[in-house]
Amino acid sequence: MKKCEKEKKVRPGRLLIRPLTSKHRIQRAWMLILTVLICSSAIQVMAQSGEEGLLQAYTEVSGYFDTGTDLMYAVGALLGLVGAVKVFQKWNSGDQDTSKVASAWFGSCIFLIVVATVLKAFFLG
Repeated sequence: MKKCEKEKKVRPGRLLIRPLTSKHRIQRAWMLILTVLICSSAIQVMAQSGEEGLLQAYTEVSGYFDTGTDLMYAVGALLGLVGAVKVFQKWNSGDQDTSKVASAWFGSCIFLIVVATVLKAFFLG
């Protein structure tokens, strides 16, 4: 048998389970967090009238919104620092595509900061 056929062959009674990649682990963690948050907020809202529930949701969201935008600013700053290090490494090694890498890293950093500012102005302004 060829090597490829041996790898595909599964012993009877055993499942073919691949180890999770970091991307899948992060996706599962976010899904778990979102599920817990949705379930806990649904339990609290069920005991109230519609107007009180909406008012409570508004106050909770506006309370977390400043923290969320500050977190987006912090992530943008970290992206800027990581991008600066990556561009500096490419520049020192003599690569020709440093401008392409710099525009990609700093463009993503600026986009994140602009999105945080626009969301803050739109929802809280």
